[in-house]
Amino acid sequence: MTYRPSLQPAVAAVRLAVRGGLDAVTDGDSVIVGLSGGADSLALTAATVFEAARRRITVVAVTVDHGLQEGSVDAADAARRAAETLGATARVVRVEVGAAGGPEAAARDARYRALRDTAREEGAAAILTGHTLDDQAETVLLGLARGSGAASLQGMAAASDLDGVPLLRPLLGLRRETTRAACAAEGLTPWDDPHNADARFARVRVRERVLPVLEAELGPGIAEALARTAEQLREDAAAFDEMIDETIEDIVEHAEAGIAVSIAALAANPPALRHRIIRHVVAAEFGESLTRAQTLEVARLVTAWSGQGPLDLPACRAARVGGRVVFTAR
Repeated sequence: MTYRPSLQPAVAAVRLAVRGGLDAVTDGDSVIVGLSGGADSLALTAATVFEAARRRITVVAVTVDHGLQEGSVDAADAARRAAETLGATARVVRVEVGAAGGPEAAARDARYRALRDTAREEGAAAILTGHTLDDQAETVLLGLARGSGAASLQGMAAASDLDGVPLLRPLLGLRRETTRAACAAEGLTPWDDPHNADARFARVRVRERVLPVLEAELGPGIAEALARTAEQLREDAAAFDEMIDETIEDIVEHAEAGIAVSIAALAANPPALRHRIIRHVVAAEFGESLTRAQTLEVARLVTAWSGQGPLDLPACRAARVGGRVVFTAR
């Protein structure tokens, strides 16, 4: 009888997660895998190559060199070689990182643009990234600290859309320790990005200081609880979106240089739905996101009307005109 060693549990867990993510991809298609060279993306690449082989899916590993630190060219080249050793086609894309939104946000935006553009060039069916449950917990905590509401607390979705390209995060249910264990079991050497230990970045402080304190003071399972919270809020948001879609056509009408919403209909809705309708109207018509303070000021035109004049908002102006709140371009 031939002895067959059992598959290491961490490797099996990563492969199973990727297998589920690839359910959205048709046999024979190609996918992009974002590969930084770190443990999460390296384990993702290895598992994707393994799972894709049986379905004739082409795997293109894309390493984005942000050029933000010394040695980034060498690190990107090492990631490329690792991907090729695993059996993936590999590309390195160098980007210019702007300053809008701070260094973390600017680098993230540049990275996603590069992945999107490469996916379009390759005709890829999807982009896969190696975000884990730990990343999800960090995102929720950062959103909570900013006070940015349910939209941020929803965290990252396992499947979303990046400018028309499906974006898949199959490892969101796995801890970072699992991807490290998978790399060790497969003899893969991850690259540790120095930025991931740089306390100038808020995400690093959450990872290295805040989450460990919460675990120590409140007990284990904090990261999992935060991830569950994100999932529940996404379900709530989906329900709200469906309610808005059913409601919006009956209460909105076109106005000169803008759009108008029935005051009576807004007033008849509970505050949570009223506020979402207001934000939805401005985002859909003018492409801008309102802050909570701005949303509440618009809502006062409905619920606390005392003759106040028009409100200047991003890209538009809101005013109470008769029985409607009218939004017009500025």
